[in-house]
Amino acid sequence: MRVERIAYLISFLLTFFIIVYVIITVIGIPRPLEYIQPTPPIPSKNLTIVIGNTVLLPPPRKMTNISVEEAILLRRSIREYTEDPIPIDHLSMILWAAYGITETRWGLRAAPSAGATYPLEIYVVIGRNGVSIGSEFLDAGVYKYDPHRHILTLVKSGDVREELYVAALRQEWVRNAPVNIVIFAVFERTTRVYGYRGEVRYVPMEVGHVGQNIYLIATALGYGCVVIGAFYDDEVSRVIGAQRDEVPMYIVPIGVPKHPYRVSFEDIERYIESMRG
Repeated sequence: MRVERIAYLISFLLTFFIIVYVIITVIGIPRPLEYIQPTPPIPSKNLTIVIGNTVLLPPPRKMTNISVEEAILLRRSIREYTEDPIPIDHLSMILWAAYGITETRWGLRAAPSAGATYPLEIYVVIGRNGVSIGSEFLDAGVYKYDPHRHILTLVKSGDVREELYVAALRQEWVRNAPVNIVIFAVFERTTRVYGYRGEVRYVPMEVGHVGQNIYLIATALGYGCVVIGAFYDDEVSRVIGAQRDEVPMYIVPIGVPKHPYRVSFEDIERYIESMRG
């Protein structure tokens, strides 16, 4: 009788494990928590040429293995950065993704624009040793981005981050980031077509589009950034050396995050399930 019970128990356990195996194989089980963390890719062969006050940026190319879904998942406002510089290849990609040319017949850009009026101007504040070109560094200063030629033109020499920090209500991340992108708007380009609606709706919307582009490409490249709208307009314009018809809209500090944000799609799935009850 005891032998029969043991045989029955063994048979039962074998049947149980077979059933469990089939369920796992067919249905699957949740994967262990896997945090997605983008890693900055290896920069391409240096194609940057500096001629006087002009920086010929490396042409845009595919640089990351991060999907759109992962970039959206990981996008956060990051305010603490290491002292690591941003390679010129990566700065080139960030500027192109922000407002660069993505269509060659009409010169359309990476961000949608009402009537393709493109009212925005992009300035880049580069700190001392903030952008690397191989084993060297791009001179600190304020540069203006030309999307059609994909170049930077020096507007003002020297590290102006301290002045920009003061103009931005002393927000530390402005002073600490190796690079700040400052977005200005020339409202008349859009308002002459759309009037008041362009001023209160279309231009601010376009600034938001560009800001999100910067967030996503920075995330995909392994950087952190934050968009800032709190600053003294006149002081920012003075620090940058902007034109009289250019109105400051955003300051975007960018750098390698001290504390990278980590999350997984499994985390989001569990959150949704908990909210559904």
